[in-house]
Amino acid sequence: MARVCVFDVNETLLDLGGLDLEFTRVFGTPALRQAWFTQLLQSAMVSTITGSYSTFGRIGASALDMIAARQGIELREADRQAILAGMRRLPPHADVHAGLQRLRDAGIRLAALTNSTLEVAEEQLRNAGLTAYFEQILSADTVRRLKPAPEPYHMAADRLAVEPSMVRLVAAHAWDVTGALRAGCAAAFVGRPGQVLDPLVPRPDVVGSNMREVVDQILFCEQVAPFSA
Repeated sequence: MARVCVFDVNETLLDLGGLDLEFTRVFGTPALRQAWFTQLLQSAMVSTITGSYSTFGRIGASALDMIAARQGIELREADRQAILAGMRRLPPHADVHAGLQRLRDAGIRLAALTNSTLEVAEEQLRNAGLTAYFEQILSADTVRRLKPAPEPYHMAADRLAVEPSMVRLVAAHAWDVTGALRAGCAAAFVGRPGQVLDPLVPRPDVVGSNMREVVDQILFCEQVAPFSA
């Protein structure tokens, strides 16, 4: 029985570069978009580690305020909402449709797992034209613990009716790959620009610089050494 491929959404499937025009309009430069997302991830991990849950969207709004404060800018509510709304309309990376189609054609089950709320995730994937590829769209909000805590990965395995070892998380973030591996899942790393693996963590068996390379390796793994219960 083949593993279920469970995809992270933001940056792995969807291109955050779609927010650059809004960041340029509000902050005068697109460069702060990456600083904002880095702050969002840092704040999300602080929330998870300290056991004080907030939704990913609320943390994103707070991270915007922090970036604005560092720049000495008073962020208007309309601008804050425009950026956050843009998260729902992100385009897919150019290699995503073909990669997902190849996996589906090979009979591999696909799901999405994100820290965004289910409402946001469903809208994101619908607007990106990706919904039909996935049998389930799953949110860490369901268990009120954000990735890379183990609960979201275990929830995904439970919802998909498989053991964690039968889940392969596909992500562009070292922290997400780490969370999946330490939760007992397999993982695949998509090396989007600027993303690298953590040398303190065992290397996943699938690593590629883009989705095509990752899909090639997943299909090879399933053909040569398919998982069996």
